[in-house]
Amino acid sequence: MKDFEETTAFLGHWGRFQQIIFFLLFASIVPNGFILSPVFVADIPKHHCFVPEDNLTPDWHNASIPIKVVDGGQELSRCSRYRLDVVRNLSAQGLVPGRDVNLTDVEQEGCVDGWSYSRDVYQSTIVSEFDLVCSDHWKQPFTSTVFFLGVLVGSFISGHVSDRFGRKPVLFVTMAIQSLFTLFQIFSPSWVVFCILFFISGLGQASNYLSGFVLGTEILTGNARIMFSSMGVCLGYATGYMLLPLVAYFLRDWKSLLLALSVPGLAYILLWWMIPESPLWLLSQGRVEEAEAVVRKAAKINKVQPPPVIFRDFTAHKNTSHQKHYNVVHMLRKRNIRSTTIILCLVWLTLSTGYYGLSLNTSQLHADPYISCFISAVVEIPAYITSWLALKYLPRRLSAICVLLVSSSSLFFIQLIPQRLYWVSFALEMLGKFAITTGTSLMYVYTAELYPTVIRNTATGTCNTVSRIGSCTAPFLLKLRIYFKYLPYVIFGTMGVLSAFAALFLPETFRRPLPQTIQEMQKRERIKHPFISKKQHPASAAVIES
Repeated sequence: MKDFEETTAFLGHWGRFQQIIFFLLFASIVPNGFILSPVFVADIPKHHCFVPEDNLTPDWHNASIPIKVVDGGQELSRCSRYRLDVVRNLSAQGLVPGRDVNLTDVEQEGCVDGWSYSRDVYQSTIVSEFDLVCSDHWKQPFTSTVFFLGVLVGSFISGHVSDRFGRKPVLFVTMAIQSLFTLFQIFSPSWVVFCILFFISGLGQASNYLSGFVLGTEILTGNARIMFSSMGVCLGYATGYMLLPLVAYFLRDWKSLLLALSVPGLAYILLWWMIPESPLWLLSQGRVEEAEAVVRKAAKINKVQPPPVIFRDFTAHKNTSHQKHYNVVHMLRKRNIRSTTIILCLVWLTLSTGYYGLSLNTSQLHADPYISCFISAVVEIPAYITSWLALKYLPRRLSAICVLLVSSSSLFFIQLIPQRLYWVSFALEMLGKFAITTGTSLMYVYTAELYPTVIRNTATGTCNTVSRIGSCTAPFLLKLRIYFKYLPYVIFGTMGVLSAFAALFLPETFRRPLPQTIQEMQKRERIKHPFISKKQHPASAAVIES
């Protein structure tokens, strides 16, 4: 039986049809760059206890907040103040703080009247809106975790639903969920309601990214597929990521920002009639006539003449191919497939933990969080270009191992840099972000190439789901810096080294056809040694020749 690429070779690789699909799916990915909106929406403004101005002299009002030393510098205490009744009494006596009264002897209390938040950077965030500080400080990282839990659940569900009901419906439904519930968050009366809506918004965030990625991977062929899966979809995401700090710079309150971020997705839903279903998925379901209709329409757009019967070799399978549905169990049933799945899950988990850890940390890297976030986004452009070049010219396994080791090395070296050379630490962190981003782009393609059509979206979705455990834990891993400043970097780097070693035992897919069935995947090179030659694996060579 001919494979899909050979059967549809008459369309060419980069005709008008492919260009339309490329740029429409590129546009569908742009709103996914807003996934890092918690960098601004949930950032912690400078704050201290609110002090009523009544019955206090200016000197006592200014001195009513204790001074604490943090990272070698002095700042106002965020969660305590001198007891207001004592301060009022001292002020009424005409005593001067620091001269007549030793402030260290004055009793302190919590922020019983609330907090005063700085507006130097933000007009408001959910932290200032719902007072997620001091005793409730755990709610700030937990908010991001709830969002990424939604992404995790959405990634898992969408993979199965997409393999069962199609790539196109899931793409548009999840985009609607993402956009509508981002809009609904503006009206949240409490932090709990905000988290519930944030979770539902997360259900759609990565789900439509995954569906769009698989849809483009299956419609496009040859170099166009590599360009889309490594550059197109990733640059769409990076475009959204770069727009995020630009939009946030001009809209500094969280409600206006979320309103602006919800608009692109809602507008895109109108393009339902311009994007077709994956013909490869239709064939896997035995819907040959619908697949032929898609390809014939593509031929018409490209102004080429299709053969009288396009999928002649698929008709014999029409009555049987749709009878069996595959799920995550089939990724674990056979030993070689199970080993591949476990290793891929580890690599995805490592990359996701590092990526979101470094991305959410950008507000702490520079005095202006908008600048540091924009630089972090711009770094992704050369990362995706590097990924595309690696996918085009280098073996997948070697590329994955290299980016993991580069990211780990750069993060380990950060703790060796003197504090006065902060720009070197910043550069090393951006190098780590560059390598991790390159690896993330690589793994989407690598994973899609390892699994067959009947389970490809489920496999990619499962790996994506496991990776979201990393994104869920990243906000709390960053908080470990209170015990040791560089502990998050050590954790990210150690995970990278372990994953690089595990990746040695992945099968190679470079310049091999996409597997169509579970049986074809089983014929792939077994995981015995990373550098075994093809001659030692005749079954693998047979797959290449076919």
